[in-house]
This record gives sequence, C-alpha cells and structure tokens, in this order.
Amino acid sequence: MEWDAALAAVTARALDQRLKGARIRAVLLDAEARRFVIWLREMTLVWQLHPEERGLLILDASDPPPEARPLPAKVRRIRAPADDRLIVIETLRVRGKPSQVDIVLELMSNQENVLMLEGGEQTIRLLLRTREGNRPLRRGHPYPFPPASDRDGIETPILDERWAEIWGVEERRERRKALLGLAWMSALLADALLEFDRWQDARDLWLSVRDIATAPVDASASADPDAAGPRGALLEGRWGAQPWILPLNDRTLQEVPDLLDAFRLATERSEASTVLLPTALLERFETHVSRLKGRTARLEEEFAALGDADAERSLGDLILARYHEVGSGRTEVELKDFEGNPVRIELDPKLAPDANARRYYASAARIERAHERLPALISESRAAWEAAELLLERARSGEADRTEVESALPANAEPGNRKGDAAPLRPYRVYRASSGREIRVGRGAAKNDDLTFRHSAPNDIWLHARHTAGAHVILRWGRDENPDPRDLVEAGILAALNSKARTSGSVPVDWTFRKHVRKPRKAPPGAVIPDQVKTVFVEPDEKVEKRLREE
Repeated sequence: MEWDAALAAVTARALDQRLKGARIRAVLLDAEARRFVIWLREMTLVWQLHPEERGLLILDASDPPPEARPLPAKVRRIRAPADDRLIVIETLRVRGKPSQVDIVLELMSNQENVLMLEGGEQTIRLLLRTREGNRPLRRGHPYPFPPASDRDGIETPILDERWAEIWGVEERRERRKALLGLAWMSALLADALLEFDRWQDARDLWLSVRDIATAPVDASASADPDAAGPRGALLEGRWGAQPWILPLNDRTLQEVPDLLDAFRLATERSEASTVLLPTALLERFETHVSRLKGRTARLEEEFAALGDADAERSLGDLILARYHEVGSGRTEVELKDFEGNPVRIELDPKLAPDANARRYYASAARIERAHERLPALISESRAAWEAAELLLERARSGEADRTEVESALPANAEPGNRKGDAAPLRPYRVYRASSGREIRVGRGAAKNDDLTFRHSAPNDIWLHARHTAGAHVILRWGRDENPDPRDLVEAGILAALNSKARTSGSVPVDWTFRKHVRKPRKAPPGAVIPDQVKTVFVEPDEKVEKRLREE
C-alpha cells in the first residue's frame, strides 16, 4: 500500500479515538524485516516499513515475545502534522523515567523509518535507520522533525482561478505536476482528479479530502473506544488493496464505516502474514531445512554409490580358490574366474592373501548392512525434510505460530551456536528416550515457564512430580494419541529425579498434553495449572538418567 498525507492524518485521528488512554505493554523493532510492533492490551499494531511490504496490520491482542522491549505506558495522543506522511504516538510511562516517550513513524516512500524518543528533549533512543545530511538521525541525539509543509491550501481553500489555471494546461503530465504542488495531494488523488473534465468537479473532490484530513478530533467519541471512527474505503491501488479516506471513482472496492476496518480488509485481501515471527527465527529454521535437505541428498548419494555385495564376495572366494597364485606384497593380481574369464583384483600389499579375501568379505557385509539400513534412513530423512519445508512455507505465509516453529528446531539450532561462539544456556537439558524421542528437562523454576510455553508444541507431553517442587519435563510427541508407555516412564523418571522426591522409592508423576497446561495471572515462576491429568508411578533411577543423557 501507499501512504499519503491525507491517509496519515485520518489514520492518526482514528487511532487516537480508539487508543487514547490505552495501555502499551511492549514494542519490538525487527530491523531485518523493517517491522515495528506495538503490543497494547486492546490490540497489536504492526507497522510494516519495507518498500515491498508497506502498511499497517491491526491484529487481536497477544502476548509480546521475550525479545520485545517492555514499555509500560499509556497512549496520551496520536497525531499527524498537517500535510505530512508522519504519525506521532505520544505516550506517558506509568512507571520509570523519563516519563515522556514518543514514537515517530516516518512513512515517506523509500525513506520509511521509526524512532522512539525520550524526555522533553526528545532524544532518539531507538531507530530503524541512521541518517546523515541536513536532518541527521542518530541514537542519543535530539530528533529534528521534518520542516513543515509549504504546499498551497493546507488549511484554506485554493482560489478558483488557480484551479482554472491548472485545468488550462493541455498536457496531462504538466497538469499532474501542478496538482502535486497542492496540499493534501498525492499521486493517488492526482490521478483521480485528472479523470475529471471540469475543474469544478476536481476542486470539489479535493475540498472533500482537505475537510476530512483537517477535521478536528471528536472529543465525545474519544471517550468511547467502541464508537465508530472516521469512515474509509478500500481501493484498487498500484500494489493491491489500498486503504483510503473516501471512495475514488471506479477504483473503489468497498466502502467501510471505519477506516481501521479498511486496513483489516487490505490485510485479508493481500494474504499478508499476521504471525509475528522474528526474522532471525525464520533464518534459523531455513538453515535447519537446508541441513535436512543436504542430509537426505548425502544419504541418497551414499545408497546410489553402494557396490554389489555378491561381486565383492566372489572376489574373496576367487582369492582363496587361487591362493597360491596371489602371492604377497602385490597391489593387484589378475586371476581367471570359475568360468575361465580374466579378472583383475586390487590387493593390499601389506596383507596376506587370506587377509585380502577377508577384506572383500567384510566389504560385502558392509554393503549388505547398508542396503538394509539406508532405505529406512533415507525415508525418515526425506519425511523430516518435507515436513520441515512445509512448516517453513506455513511460517512464511503466516499460518504457523512461533511455538510451532521453535519446537520443530533441534536443540543444536539455538542462536549463538556458531563455531567459536559461546552458546547461550538453553532453559532445558536434553535427553534421548530409548525410542529416540527427545526429552527436555527444565533448569529450574524460572526456566520451567520458558520450556513449557516457548519450547514445546501443544501436542507434546508435559510431566511433573506430583505435590512437590521440581522441574517441568517435556516429552516431544506431537500426536493426539497417548505416548509410548516406555517413553512415558523414562520421562517420568527424569521428572522424579529432578524433584524433591528424588530419594523416594516410588514417585507419582502427573502428565498431560502441553496444550492442557495454563499459567494463572501473576503466578510465581514455574507455577502452572494442568488439566486432564493422568499419573504414572516411577522409581527414580540415576542409571536411567545417565543412559538417556545426551549432553
């Protein structure tokens, strides 16, 4: 979509009416995706600032991720300077200093930026783009607002003589250029005005746009967050569905009673992703998919390069049958096979003839084992690769949530695990059940929540020793049916050993699907409420822990 001064002004007014006094929870600047997210109690706003993906997503309220920057503040006002593609969100912290925090969204094409300003001096503390030149933008320096617009007609109408003069220009290109010199004008509006033969019709439409853009905020409506905001429309723009402040000729796709609804409709029509996955997480998952693909290719190449076990064994037979013709210290020998045909055989000069024969028998055995082993490995690796590739497509399209993507990553795919880097400590220890399934054991109360709610999938199995302090344990499962009994017992033993009941002879361990575990508001770290709980009784055995330990 495209931003222009009129759309910025009316959007600011609509957001001001809806969000004045609203509580902000956190913000996040994703520099790679050029995306700025504001988590409020009422909704989540996603400002997309990439040249190929501009716009505003208005999503339902959600919890901010761990990497978000807390901002306990209230929205004081949302405004837009006259005839400018700029939106300013003024906030006041409810705790902490400095109390004044402003968020500035610069929406000029190919110059999109977002800045967080603090204090009365409006010092830049966060920004997407650093800029030099006449209006430098640097962290730690005061923010210089763009100079005020000097186009004609910002607040007062343009004289009819000027409109008649513009329409007196014969060449369409020059007439369009003259129109762009007027306030509240954009390429979108100029192209619509050029469709009129009479300048009076063009003037009337421009006046409607100016009146809507400069309309005062309705103070009574601001007190009612459910009241409808400024009306809007969804147009057919150059890059798809375009929210705007009123219908335009034959470009109108749909009129809406509230401009903010036009943004929601534009998101639906463009099929834009509404899942806020960090760019770094997507890159990690792309690397994971690439590795799975490479492993599958290597296994297939290995299988294709396998020799013939029967042919290898026959060479060993021939060496033993022609034992005295082989001799010692030779690198190869030519012998006649049992049909009288000459066969050239490579030898290890350090080995006796019988040892060379055994070498060929061992090679035949390896080939046979590989023929038995590799097809299953290839099938398993290909299935894992295809499943991961499908999940990556869903993540890119916004159909997969963060928990699903993170839980599909192997433990060694955590950020910072590059060679030479000190890997950050994961919130869990990794074990491997006898079946090969992964078991994750929390590293303490503070990390238990992280494991349960950010490093597991809804259909994984959650375990905890009953009525005692201990670690949360996750058995990676991913199915609707009950887990394998042996896996369940082994995970239960780890839960018992990592609890205060570790010295008991028999420990009851509660288990349920992770989707049935919830976190009460204001509950201390590690405190959760599981539903649909079942119990398995286990004997804490440190030998089992050592056998399952992977790291």
